[in-house]
Amino acid sequence: MTAEVTVGIDIGTTSVKAVAADGDGTIVARARVPHRLLVPAPDMLEHDAVEAWAEGPVKALAALGVDEPLAVAVSAMVPSMTAVDRAGRPVVPGLLYGDARGRHAQSTSTVAPIGEAAEFVKWCAGEAPDAHGYWSAPAVANYALGGEAAVDFGTAFTTSPLFGAAMAWDEAVLADVGARLDQMPRVEMMGTAIGRVTGSGTILAGGSIDAMAEQIVAGADDDGDVLVHCGTTMIVWAVISDERQGQGTWTIPHTTPGKLMIGGPSNAGGLFLNWVLSFVGEGPTDVDDPWRVPVWEPYVRGERVPYHDADRRAVLHDLDLTEGPNAVRRAAYEAAGFVTRHILDLGAVTGRRIVATGGGTRVGPWMQALADCTCLPVHVAAVPEGAALGGAFLARQAAGLETSMTDAARWASTDHIVEPAPEYAVPVAHRYEKFLSYSERGEG
Repeated sequence: MTAEVTVGIDIGTTSVKAVAADGDGTIVARARVPHRLLVPAPDMLEHDAVEAWAEGPVKALAALGVDEPLAVAVSAMVPSMTAVDRAGRPVVPGLLYGDARGRHAQSTSTVAPIGEAAEFVKWCAGEAPDAHGYWSAPAVANYALGGEAAVDFGTAFTTSPLFGAAMAWDEAVLADVGARLDQMPRVEMMGTAIGRVTGSGTILAGGSIDAMAEQIVAGADDDGDVLVHCGTTMIVWAVISDERQGQGTWTIPHTTPGKLMIGGPSNAGGLFLNWVLSFVGEGPTDVDDPWRVPVWEPYVRGERVPYHDADRRAVLHDLDLTEGPNAVRRAAYEAAGFVTRHILDLGAVTGRRIVATGGGTRVGPWMQALADCTCLPVHVAAVPEGAALGGAFLARQAAGLETSMTDAARWASTDHIVEPAPEYAVPVAHRYEKFLSYSERGEG
């Protein structure tokens, strides 16, 4: 058993990341196991759940090369769903957030409105009515790692109304979508021991939603701090102290008592940016004139926050013969910055800094555009795998090495700070107004 080294595993949209950390949050090993993001149709998004949810976490843990870490915890994106057989192996694709099979909910009873995860279960039940269970990504991973079909309470809450106010699976809602109580995973607290990794003494811990795990180690804890997860999905959370709602945004509790976060997920992250680069190629974003940049509506597969409109599509505005690939690339990164700024404006947030996490922090033009478009300094996290690092801290809790989740803030560290470029301030403000005009008209 490796003393005080714990592991966090994060199931992301395009890979499983794992980190092993010591008691100071220093990374002693890291691994990344890529998997395929499948788009069978423009409005569908899925994983091969065997590859990504069952085998990926096991391979990532092995790839770390750490001999029996003290504990391991899994985080994952939400919502997700598949059907499994008695061996816990997925037998249908793993459905992901925003997939059309989670839309057009029409409940046949009056027990509750049906949400995205409930529609996912209904589809899975239709495809595999005799399935042993209907599990989300962390349940599949925990079973593959230690034979424990369990999810944390945060993940369970995102399946509402399947998981209800009584802090339990709702039998009536499950029946309405063709499922039973015994087909759902058990629900455990974050940072508690739920079993052991098969064939070892390593504690298997209750993990968390990826964004929550990332937040506890990001250090974005003060009013005006804006946590931006730069992954396949871009997630923006601004820290506030007063209860408020912004049009199209979500308000959720912060892990720090008395604090809240306002914002939500957007499709203007790596999914959109990589799509743009697939057309114009990798390359610089330098332009001769900061005014000579077009404007993207980045809705290549609809938008989540703030529009909640799956039918929006991407549009490139104001491109002319004087602008080339550099300007198109710059415009794509600015679109991510404009979405961030828009979410802050909708939440009436006066930001003081951005704390950037996720794999996209390695992309310099993305970080610069975030700074330029929000007029805020960007503090780039020293550990891009924030959700995995947060999982490693939760694993420490399960091992009895930590007593408070708020202590995870001591693991927060900044690699470098990106300041806004003064020459872009006025041109970007002009383009932001055009971005709002185009987006509000819904031209995509």
